[in-house]
Parts: sequence; C-alpha cells; structure tokens
Amino acid sequence: MHTLRVVRHASERGGWEMVLASPPAHLTSLIRDYCGYREATPAPLRRQELPGVQVVLILEFGPLLKHLDDAGRVTRHRSGFLAGLDERWSTTEHTGISHGLQVNLTPLGARRVLGLPMHELSHRVVGLEDLWGPEARRLVEQLAEAPRWEARFALMDAFLTRRMERGPAVEAGVQWAVERIHQTGGNLDIATLAHALGHSHKHLIHQFHEHVGLPPRRLARLLRFDRAVQRLKAGGPVRWADLAVELGYFDQAHLNRDFRQFTGGPPSALLRRTLPDAGGFESGPQVKSVQEAPHAEGQDAR
Repeated sequence: MHTLRVVRHASERGGWEMVLASPPAHLTSLIRDYCGYREATPAPLRRQELPGVQVVLILEFGPLLKHLDDAGRVTRHRSGFLAGLDERWSTTEHTGISHGLQVNLTPLGARRVLGLPMHELSHRVVGLEDLWGPEARRLVEQLAEAPRWEARFALMDAFLTRRMERGPAVEAGVQWAVERIHQTGGNLDIATLAHALGHSHKHLIHQFHEHVGLPPRRLARLLRFDRAVQRLKAGGPVRWADLAVELGYFDQAHLNRDFRQFTGGPPSALLRRTLPDAGGFESGPQVKSVQEAPHAEGQDAR
C-alpha cells in the first residue's frame, strides 16, 4: 500500500485535487514520487514548468495538455509525454479541464525504465506512444478505468517494475557519483568526484551523458536550484541571502543568476506567481505568443 497525501484547492480561480504518493521500497531508486491530479478552472490555465532533477512522465486521462516550446509553438501528445532533463523552463496549458497522473522518475530510474542513452532525451519532450507504441495507449486506458488512485499507483508500480527488469543496468560508479551529488546538495568538486572513482573528468562526463543525460556539474547546479524551488513551495517567509548560504551558493548574486536562467526572472518574481495548495507556478511573461504547430499532435515538442 502507498501512503497517500491529498491536497485540495477551491476558490474563484477554480479547483484542483492532487493525490501525492511515494513509491514502494523496491522502486525508490527509480521513482521520486507520484502525483495524481484532477483540475477544473473557469478559464485556461498556463503553468511554467521549471527544470529539475527528475525525468517527468505525464499520462493523460482527459483533454490533452498543450506543451509550449521556447518559441511559443504548441504541441500535444496522445496518451501523454515524457520530458527529459533540461536546463530551460517550459510551459503547459489546459483549456479548463485537466486529469492525469504525473510520475517523477530519477534520471537513473529513467535509464532503466526507458532503456535508452539518456542524452538522447535531454532537452526534449517526447510522446509516450513514440517511446512505447500501443503499450502506452493500453496503459493509459487501464489507468483511466481504475476506480481509485491507489489502484492506479499499483498499476504504475507493476508497469515500471517490468520495464526495470528488462532494462539495462546502471554503472555502479555513476550511481555512487549521483548519490554523492545528492548527499552534498550539489556542493562538491567534480574533479574530486572523478578522482575518487579513478576516472578522468572526461570519462566521468561521458558516463553521465549515457546514464543521466547531463554532465555532473550541471546536475549539481540543477539540484541546488531544485532545493531552492522546494523551499519556495513550502511557503513561509524567505530571506534570500540566508537561503543562498543554506543551499551552498557563493552568495545571493549566484542564487539570483540561477533563477534568472532557469525561470526567466529573479526569485521574488517566481514567488509572486506561486499558486496556492501545491498548484505550481503560473506562467510569467516569457511566452509571448501561442501558435498551434501544424500536425502537432503526437510530434516531438522540441
């Protein structure tokens, strides 16, 4: 059984329910968490999706989400999509109804589940049917027909376990290096990491491209930024200089630099766009226009 946490919101902006769950013990190296969601808003809602240290699977039961690329072009994917590791934000939009399941995979978990070199998926959004063919459609149909979220999470457990068992093993040194990056909150010298493994810096980068999708220094930087975003989501007062020191930034200016690169503005601007009750972040002014890409449904969004 999964331990579930339910978050609900209702206001003039609309309502949403999110059912959050952690994976069972044998999948904790693969899955960061699950989030089942159902949402209804009186008007279209556009969110800014921030870069992080997870590979995101979206399985859609209702109307298809629109995914906007950097130029404002829109694509939609039957059944859902996968977003690989990235250092850019993106934007999703629904017309007022959204219903589905989000699975946040660890990069090494994604490697085992997908069986692909992870650099092939970095900076990309790919339709699930492009990855898994008809199996993706059958999975989404099973999930949509399941009576409760607990049953849906169990279906995903079984599906991911089967794919993990067929997938490639992760190189032990890479797994240790990724664990060290997480244990230190992204604050460690990559040359020292390579030396501890007995590898050259170049060889370690090559292994990370294969198994993770980004080189270790970039993964560490994303991890620090991700920890900062989690603090904003937790609510409460924030002293930016203190937060920068806590997370291992050299100073507040370096914290601001990461936020400007990863969100398009300073951390205070992102904080103002935080939606209540785990609702994420409203899209800022970065996306200027929306143009539906021709024959977009089912195509690669990047």
